[in-house]
Amino acid sequence: MAAKTSRKSRKTAPALSSAKTQPKVGPDKPISRPKSSKAKVLSSKVVFKGKVFSVFRDEVIEPGGSKNVREVIRHNGSVVILAVDESKNPSDPDVILERQYRYATGQFLLELPAGRVEPGEATLAAAKREMIEETGYRAKRWTLLTKYFASPGFLGEWMQIYLARDIRDGNAQPEDDEQIEVVRMPLSQALALASQNKIHDGKTLIGLMLYDRLRRDGGL
Repeated sequence: MAAKTSRKSRKTAPALSSAKTQPKVGPDKPISRPKSSKAKVLSSKVVFKGKVFSVFRDEVIEPGGSKNVREVIRHNGSVVILAVDESKNPSDPDVILERQYRYATGQFLLELPAGRVEPGEATLAAAKREMIEETGYRAKRWTLLTKYFASPGFLGEWMQIYLARDIRDGNAQPEDDEQIEVVRMPLSQALALASQNKIHDGKTLIGLMLYDRLRRDGGL
């Protein structure tokens, strides 16, 4: 015989949530943020200092109030140059890329020209300098496309991508440790390589796709 169900157990269980109690989400409600916009640094120690970057071990209280130890790579910042030649085929302009061996990855990569910003150097001046050094090209028109952080979990380096137009060629002046092959190809070919998983460099993927999107949307 089935056990009798008590009057108490027959009561309908309360709903876990209702429309009135659920948090409201959407574009009409901004995401809540901590009152403090920066972390409070309790201590900071340089554990490695190199030519290009330094590594810090910081004890901090973060904006949410939690106390943590963060190991951070500090870098002065970098510029990326997306140089395009629209003179021959404006609907599918040529893009200036580089092929070089990257020891950290153990392979050759196809990339946009880039380099670090020297202390006290303006980013546009750095972009012009790096393009001449690595490719020999110069440009008459420059536009800042975006600024982003490459790996913000532990790397403080930011990158600014500049679009360079009305370019003219010249002699490259690479540094002693740079073995660079300059590669010129139509934008459509570069995008095809990206979609075929043949371009593995993050700054190059961001630059190419952002430029293509802006062109399609009439933003350039």
